[in-house]
Amino acid sequence: MATQPTPEQFQALFEKAPSGPLIMLNLLKFKDKAEYTDGREIDISGLDAYAIYGSFMKKRLEADGGRFIFNAYTHLLVIGDGDLEWDAVGIVEYASLKSFKEIVFSPEYEEASLHREAGLEHQLLINCKNHENL
Repeated sequence: MATQPTPEQFQALFEKAPSGPLIMLNLLKFKDKAEYTDGREIDISGLDAYAIYGSFMKKRLEADGGRFIFNAYTHLLVIGDGDLEWDAVGIVEYASLKSFKEIVFSPEYEEASLHREAGLEHQLLINCKNHENL
């Protein structure tokens, strides 16, 4: 299951992102237990590993003029078929595409993303555009 964008997905974002703030919808599924690819053995949940990453991102986003707009655990599937697949949802606003690139390609992000990868089973990251009629 996907936890990282493909090069083609990054390229599409870079070419088609709206001007101004970059709004990202996150749908998150956590591993029961964190699994670190660098071999470290820490007995924490996937959610706890992701929270380490989330703490870094909150500070970095705010330092660059971005913000967490909304985050919550999922609760009940009210419309739709099947089981509720996601554990949490979040909406994040980056100040701009430039800010997004500076954050995700920084050495600090690379270190923090080890926790993200350790904690995530699956993720959808969706770039959203404001629409006046919704």
